[in-house]
Amino acid sequence: MDVHEFWSFIESARSDDRPFTEALAERLAARSAEQILEFQERFDALDGAVCRWDVWAAAYLIGSGCSDDSFLDFRAGLIALGRVWYERATSSPDSLADHPDVRAGVGKYGEGAVFSEKAGTAACDAFERRTGGDVDDFYEAWDQYRASRGIQESPADMGEDFDFSDPLQIGRRLPRLAALYLAERIN
Repeated sequence: MDVHEFWSFIESARSDDRPFTEALAERLAARSAEQILEFQERFDALDGAVCRWDVWAAAYLIGSGCSDDSFLDFRAGLIALGRVWYERATSSPDSLADHPDVRAGVGKYGEGAVFSEKAGTAACDAFERRTGGDVDDFYEAWDQYRASRGIQESPADMGEDFDFSDPLQIGRRLPRLAALYLAERIN
Protein backbone atom coordinates (compact mmCIF):
# COMPACT_ATOMS: atom_id res chain seq x y z
CA MET A 1 0.00 0.00 0.00
CA ASP A 2 1.58 3.26 -1.03
CA VAL A 3 1.43 6.37 1.09
CA HIS A 4 -1.34 7.98 -0.98
CA GLU A 5 -3.61 4.95 -0.66
CA PHE A 6 -2.90 4.82 3.07
CA TRP A 7 -3.88 8.45 3.58
CA SER A 8 -6.92 7.94 1.37
CA PHE A 9 -8.08 5.24 3.81
CA ILE A 10 -7.53 7.58 6.73
CA GLU A 11 -9.31 10.52 5.11
CA SER A 12 -12.28 8.45 3.96
CA ALA A 13 -12.75 7.09 7.48
CA ARG A 14 -12.45 10.62 8.90
CA SER A 15 -15.20 11.84 6.58
CA ASP A 16 -17.61 9.08 7.64
CA ASP A 17 -20.53 9.89 9.96
CA ARG A 18 -19.49 7.10 12.33
CA PRO A 19 -16.63 7.21 14.80
CA PHE A 20 -13.31 7.22 12.95
CA THR A 21 -11.96 3.92 14.26
CA GLU A 22 -15.16 2.03 13.44
CA ALA A 23 -15.21 3.43 9.90
CA LEU A 24 -11.53 2.68 9.40
CA ALA A 25 -11.75 -0.91 10.64
CA GLU A 26 -14.82 -1.54 8.47
CA ARG A 27 -13.12 -0.13 5.36
CA LEU A 28 -10.02 -2.21 6.03
CA ALA A 29 -12.05 -5.36 6.70
CA ALA A 30 -13.46 -5.07 3.18
CA ARG A 31 -9.91 -5.55 1.85
CA SER A 32 -7.90 -8.76 1.68
CA ALA A 33 -5.89 -9.94 4.67
CA GLU A 34 -2.73 -9.10 2.68
CA GLN A 35 -3.91 -5.52 2.12
CA ILE A 36 -4.69 -5.15 5.81
CA LEU A 37 -1.11 -6.19 6.60
CA GLU A 38 0.17 -3.71 3.99
CA PHE A 39 -1.83 -1.01 5.79
CA GLN A 40 -0.18 -2.04 9.06
CA GLU A 41 3.25 -1.83 7.43
CA ARG A 42 2.59 1.76 6.32
CA PHE A 43 1.05 2.62 9.70
CA ASP A 44 4.14 1.35 11.50
CA ALA A 45 6.44 3.37 9.26
CA LEU A 46 4.48 6.56 9.96
CA ASP A 47 4.31 5.72 13.65
CA GLY A 48 8.07 5.24 13.76
CA ALA A 49 8.67 8.62 12.16
CA VAL A 50 7.01 10.38 15.11
CA CYS A 51 8.62 8.27 17.81
CA ARG A 52 10.74 11.20 18.99
CA TRP A 53 11.35 13.05 22.24
CA ASP A 54 9.92 16.33 20.95
CA VAL A 55 6.69 14.59 19.94
CA TRP A 56 6.60 12.79 23.29
CA ALA A 57 6.98 16.14 25.03
CA ALA A 58 3.96 17.44 23.09
CA ALA A 59 2.02 14.36 24.21
CA TYR A 60 3.18 14.96 27.77
CA LEU A 61 1.78 18.49 27.72
CA ILE A 62 -1.47 17.64 25.95
CA GLY A 63 -2.11 14.57 28.09
CA SER A 64 -1.02 16.02 31.44
CA GLY A 65 1.67 13.34 31.46
CA CYS A 66 2.39 10.50 29.08
CA SER A 67 3.51 6.92 29.77
CA ASP A 68 5.08 4.60 27.18
CA ASP A 69 1.67 3.11 26.36
CA SER A 70 0.04 6.51 26.17
CA PHE A 71 2.74 7.64 23.76
CA LEU A 72 1.79 4.74 21.46
CA ASP A 73 -1.81 5.97 21.60
CA PHE A 74 -0.69 9.54 20.91
CA ARG A 75 1.28 8.55 17.81
CA ALA A 76 -1.71 6.54 16.55
CA GLY A 77 -3.88 9.57 17.23
CA LEU A 78 -1.55 11.79 15.19
CA ILE A 79 -2.05 9.45 12.24
CA ALA A 80 -5.81 9.47 12.85
CA LEU A 81 -5.81 13.28 12.59
CA GLY A 82 -5.06 12.88 8.88
CA ARG A 83 -2.18 13.67 6.60
CA VAL A 84 -2.15 17.45 7.00
CA TRP A 85 -2.00 17.43 10.79
CA TYR A 86 0.33 14.43 10.89
CA GLU A 87 2.80 16.19 8.59
CA ARG A 88 2.51 19.44 10.53
CA ALA A 89 3.18 17.64 13.82
CA THR A 90 6.06 15.69 12.28
CA SER A 91 7.64 18.92 11.10
CA SER A 92 6.91 20.83 14.31
CA PRO A 93 5.12 19.17 17.24
CA ASP A 94 4.47 22.66 18.61
CA SER A 95 2.11 23.27 15.66
CA LEU A 96 -0.44 21.07 17.46
CA ALA A 97 -1.19 24.21 19.48
CA ASP A 98 -3.34 25.23 16.48
CA HIS A 99 -5.45 22.06 16.41
CA PRO A 100 -8.99 22.78 17.65
CA ASP A 101 -9.19 19.59 19.75
CA VAL A 102 -5.88 20.36 21.40
CA ARG A 103 -7.02 23.89 22.20
CA ALA A 104 -10.34 22.57 23.54
CA GLY A 105 -8.47 20.14 25.81
CA VAL A 106 -6.67 22.83 27.78
CA GLY A 107 -7.48 22.54 31.47
CA LYS A 108 -8.86 19.03 31.16
CA TYR A 109 -7.01 16.16 32.75
CA GLY A 110 -6.44 12.69 31.41
CA GLU A 111 -5.19 11.75 28.00
CA GLY A 112 -6.89 14.65 26.26
CA ALA A 113 -7.03 15.30 22.55
CA VAL A 114 -5.13 13.29 19.96
CA PHE A 115 -4.70 10.01 21.91
CA SER A 116 -6.34 7.05 20.14
CA GLU A 117 -5.57 3.49 21.19
CA LYS A 118 -8.19 2.14 18.77
CA ALA A 119 -6.55 3.85 15.78
CA GLY A 120 -3.43 1.87 16.63
CA THR A 121 -5.32 -1.43 16.58
CA ALA A 122 -7.50 -0.79 13.52
CA ALA A 123 -5.60 -3.23 11.30
CA CYS A 124 -5.81 -5.95 13.96
CA ASP A 125 -9.55 -5.33 14.38
CA ALA A 126 -10.07 -5.40 10.62
CA PHE A 127 -8.02 -8.58 10.25
CA GLU A 128 -10.13 -10.30 12.90
CA ARG A 129 -13.34 -9.23 11.10
CA ARG A 130 -11.98 -10.30 7.73
CA THR A 131 -10.61 -13.70 8.75
CA GLY A 132 -12.76 -14.62 11.74
CA GLY A 133 -9.54 -15.12 13.69
CA ASP A 134 -8.39 -13.45 16.86
CA VAL A 135 -5.61 -11.11 17.93
CA ASP A 136 -3.08 -13.96 18.07
CA ASP A 137 -3.89 -14.84 14.46
CA PHE A 138 -3.26 -11.24 13.43
CA TYR A 139 0.14 -11.10 15.13
CA GLU A 140 1.13 -14.49 13.71
CA ALA A 141 0.20 -13.29 10.21
CA TRP A 142 1.97 -9.98 10.87
CA ASP A 143 5.18 -11.77 11.91
CA GLN A 144 5.02 -13.95 8.78
CA TYR A 145 4.36 -10.89 6.59
CA ARG A 146 7.32 -9.00 8.04
CA ALA A 147 9.62 -12.01 7.70
CA SER A 148 8.59 -12.56 4.07
CA ARG A 149 9.47 -8.94 3.26
CA GLY A 150 12.58 -8.70 5.39
CA ILE A 151 11.05 -6.02 7.60
CA GLN A 152 13.17 -5.64 10.70
CA GLU A 153 12.41 -3.59 13.75
CA SER A 154 15.07 -1.03 14.38
CA PRO A 155 15.31 1.37 17.27
CA ALA A 156 13.92 4.81 16.53
CA ASP A 157 16.20 7.82 16.42
CA MET A 158 14.34 9.80 19.03
CA GLY A 159 16.51 12.89 18.81
CA GLU A 160 17.72 14.80 21.83
CA ASP A 161 16.24 13.75 25.15
CA PHE A 162 15.20 16.43 27.62
CA ASP A 163 13.31 16.81 30.88
CA PHE A 164 9.59 17.13 30.15
CA SER A 165 8.90 18.07 33.75
CA ASP A 166 11.08 21.18 33.51
CA PRO A 167 8.70 23.96 32.44
CA LEU A 168 11.56 26.17 31.26
CA GLN A 169 12.99 23.49 28.94
CA ILE A 170 9.61 22.56 27.57
CA GLY A 171 8.75 26.25 27.19
CA ARG A 172 11.86 26.77 25.04
CA ARG A 173 11.26 23.69 22.90
CA LEU A 174 7.45 23.84 22.56
CA PRO A 175 6.60 27.46 23.33
CA ARG A 176 3.07 27.51 21.93
CA LEU A 177 1.94 24.29 23.57
CA ALA A 178 3.61 25.36 26.81
CA ALA A 179 1.78 28.69 26.64
CA LEU A 180 -1.50 26.78 26.39
CA TYR A 181 -0.84 24.09 28.97
CA LEU A 182 1.74 25.56 31.35
CA ALA A 183 1.11 29.31 31.23
CA GLU A 184 1.02 29.70 34.99
CA ARG A 185 4.22 27.66 35.48
CA ILE A 186 6.50 29.35 32.92
CA ASN A 187 5.67 33.00 33.58
